[in-house]
Amino acid sequence: MKVRHRVASVLVALVVVGGAPVGSASATPLPRLVPEPVSVQVKSGGYTLSASTKIHTSPGARGVGEYLAGILRPSTGYRLPVTSAPHGGISLVLGGVPKAVGDQGYQLTVTRSGVTVRAASTTGLFSGVQTLRQLLPPAVEKRDRQHVRWTVPGVTITDHPRFAHRGAMLDVARHFHPVAAVKRYVDQLALYKINYLHLHLTDDQGWRFQVDSWPRLTTHGGSTQVGGGPGGYYTKAQYREIVAYAAARKITVIPEVDLPGHTNAALSSYAELNCDGVAPPLRTDIEVGYSSLCVSKDVTYRFVEDVIRELAASTPGEYLHIGGDEAQATTDEDYQTFMSKVLPLVGKYGKKVLGWHEFVKTTTDTSAVPQYWGRSTSNAVVQDAAARGHRVLMSPANKTYLDMKYDPTTPIGLKWAGYIEVKDAYEWNPGAHLTGVPESSVLGVEAPLWTETIETSAHIDYMAFPRLAAIAELAWSPWSTHDWEGFRTRLAAQGERWTALGIDFYRSPQIAWPTK
Repeated sequence: MKVRHRVASVLVALVVVGGAPVGSASATPLPRLVPEPVSVQVKSGGYTLSASTKIHTSPGARGVGEYLAGILRPSTGYRLPVTSAPHGGISLVLGGVPKAVGDQGYQLTVTRSGVTVRAASTTGLFSGVQTLRQLLPPAVEKRDRQHVRWTVPGVTITDHPRFAHRGAMLDVARHFHPVAAVKRYVDQLALYKINYLHLHLTDDQGWRFQVDSWPRLTTHGGSTQVGGGPGGYYTKAQYREIVAYAAARKITVIPEVDLPGHTNAALSSYAELNCDGVAPPLRTDIEVGYSSLCVSKDVTYRFVEDVIRELAASTPGEYLHIGGDEAQATTDEDYQTFMSKVLPLVGKYGKKVLGWHEFVKTTTDTSAVPQYWGRSTSNAVVQDAAARGHRVLMSPANKTYLDMKYDPTTPIGLKWAGYIEVKDAYEWNPGAHLTGVPESSVLGVEAPLWTETIETSAHIDYMAFPRLAAIAELAWSPWSTHDWEGFRTRLAAQGERWTALGIDFYRSPQIAWPTK
C-alpha cells in the first residue's frame, strides 16, 4: 500500500515530514503545487513582497536571480534589484542543503522576514524559483502591473526529482514552428521543472536545420510542410539562439535527425542519396514508412557524418537523437548495416546516442538510450536492452503523446494511439510500466508533441495543457504521492495561472476548474 502525503489545501494546512502529516490549524493555507514536492512543512505567517524587496544571490547564481526578477517585476511593479549583498527579502543561496537533495533539488523556506531558496546548484535554485512562482497569486504571471497583495505563505519545502531526465518533444518538421513559438514553449516547460527539450528537426515533410555542406536540405527540403504551407528552417544562429534560451532556463536541447527512414525531405533535396539516383517529389501528406536513405552507397555515410558533425557542433548537450523508427522501407539487414556505421559517428563527435526504441537492437553500447514509444506494457527489444544495462526513456504513445485527441470531439490531433484524457496521462507508473524494465533502468519520461495537425502556438497550448503538467508530475514527484483525486484538485488551481500566462488550455471535464 502506498503511503501518501498531501500538500495543504483550502481548509486544513498540513505539516508534512517524511510522508507523515500533522495538523497546523493556525498556518496559512498553501497554494496547490504541481509537481507535488517531496516534503512540505506549512507554518504560520508568511512574507509579503514590497517596493523595498531585494533579491540576494550567491556568487554564480545571479542569472537565476535576474530570471526571477524578470518574472516578478511586470506584475508587482517593484524594482526588485538583484544584489550580492544580503538584505532580507528573497535570497537564492548555493550550498547548505542535505545531500539527499542532490544536484537538481532545493529547499525553500518562507518566514515573516523573507524567502530563502537553497540548492547545491543553479539548476536546483531554478527549480525552487518555479515553486516560489506557484506560491504567489496567479496574477504574478501577468505582464502588466496588478494591484494584489503579494504574500508567500509560511512554509519549508524540501524537494528533489524522481527522475533526472524530464523531457518534452516538439516536432517542428511536420509543421514548422518559428523561434518565438519554440521559446514560448520553453518557458511553459520551465514552469513544471522539465529539463530537456527534444526537437524533431527532420522528417519526410521538412528539413529544419541548416547544414552548410548540404544547403539544399533547407532551401528545398525545408520549403514546405504538411498541407503544403511555406515551411521554414532554423539558421545555425537561430538554432543556437533556441539552445541558449533553453539553457538559461536549465533546459537542455536534444536535436533529432530521423534516420534512415522519415527522410523524404533529404531524398528530394539530393538525388544521389537515392539508390536509383532519382529525387522524389516533396511530400506534404502524413504517411509514414515509405522512405529510406540508400544503405549501400558511400555518399549516404558522407552525408550522415556531415549532418551529425554540424549539428553536434551547435549542440552543447550530451545527446543526439538519431530517430530510427518506422523504417519499413529498409530491410532488417540494411537497418543493421546502417546503424552499425552511423551510431559510432555520434560518439565520434562527442555525443551519446538517443533514438526511438527500435534502434537499440543493433547495438550493445549501453550508453545508447532507447526511447520507448510503444503502446503495450511488454517489449522484448527494450527488455533485453535494460537487462544489458541500457537506461530507457519512457514515452508510451498511449500515455504521453500530447498530439492524441482527448476524446472524439477534439478538433485537432490524431487518434491512432487512442484518446488520452488527463487521467489517462496521469494514471500510469513510468517505473513499472514495462515488464522487465525496473525503475532503476528508467532514465526518465518524455512527452512528445507531434505536429501533423498542430500549426500554431494556440494549438500547442490546447494539446499540451493540462496533460503536460500530469507527465511533469510523474517525472518529478515521488510515486508515494501519486493520487488522482489529489492531483485533479491541485491541477484545477493551475487554470487561473495558465489564463494569466495566456495559455489557451483544454478545459477537461475531469477537472473542476474555477469558474471565475
